[in-house]
Amino acid sequence: MIKVLKPGLATSVQDLGREGFYHLGIPPSGALDQYALQAANLLVGNEPGAAALECTLLGPELQFSEDALVAFSGAYMAALLDEVQVPPDTAFEVRAGQVLRLSYPKVGARLYLAVAGGIDVPVVLGSRSTYTLGGVGGFNGRRLVAGDELPVGAPSGKGKVGASLPMALRQSLGGEVELRVVPGLYYDRLQPAAAASFFAEPWTVGSEADRIGYRFKGGSALSFQAREQPFGAGSDPSNIVDSCYPIGSIQVPAGLEPIILHRDAVSGGGYAMIGTVISADLDLVGQMQPNQKARFREVSLDDALAARQQYKKKLKRMAELFAG
Repeated sequence: MIKVLKPGLATSVQDLGREGFYHLGIPPSGALDQYALQAANLLVGNEPGAAALECTLLGPELQFSEDALVAFSGAYMAALLDEVQVPPDTAFEVRAGQVLRLSYPKVGARLYLAVAGGIDVPVVLGSRSTYTLGGVGGFNGRRLVAGDELPVGAPSGKGKVGASLPMALRQSLGGEVELRVVPGLYYDRLQPAAAASFFAEPWTVGSEADRIGYRFKGGSALSFQAREQPFGAGSDPSNIVDSCYPIGSIQVPAGLEPIILHRDAVSGGGYAMIGTVISADLDLVGQMQPNQKARFREVSLDDALAARQQYKKKLKRMAELFAG
């Protein structure tokens, strides 16, 4: 067991998510930074998609009841094991009774803490991920609180103390982020000048950013072309008759503040989707802190598919490095 002494700001159990239920209104959930989750798991000998802890903006304080092999990746949080600092992207041993303390991130927003054997909560609809709005999966369907005791599965024995992720495979976080966007189904509803300003101007992450969606502020209001609204679409030109939302889709209610929907978002609604952040860049979104700046860059579907292939190749290289 791992006992939660302090839960941090928003710590939850996540794996790669539950696919195949979005049409029923159940989002995939899972790690917002899928790469960091897999890196942490591989370092301790787990399968890449094993359940781990997603620690957001302020890490937890955890006490281990048994010896364990642990690693963390993603946001750069200072980590102390009984007051001795331990490094990121490197597997280290924790002895029974020791306490691991994680602080605020210097760079990035989410750290992924993996333990050899994985966090052994029940599988719900094919995943151990937490969907807090629905109370589904994870540890009792919610974020962790003080006093929780997390079960750990049996280690594979493949993990080794000191295993480390090469610098070439580590993520580069912080600074102004470029997010590649494929124009969406309702992109042509924007006025030409508004479409140009969306891609030309910098945007800033709002304080409301969470697992459901990232709200951006600071750019010019986006005007939509005038039209006679169809029945059911409402009076605002940014409204549409209800449509499906892909993960990564960008909506701009009233044309004021773009929102990128992420892995806990609802599956549909009545706002026009002007574009979709490509899958290869969604990890970057999940690592952005409030007040961090971003720019959107228009790309084609072919560009998006090529970026996805490069992302998969990087994951494959990392998996091959720790195979066996």
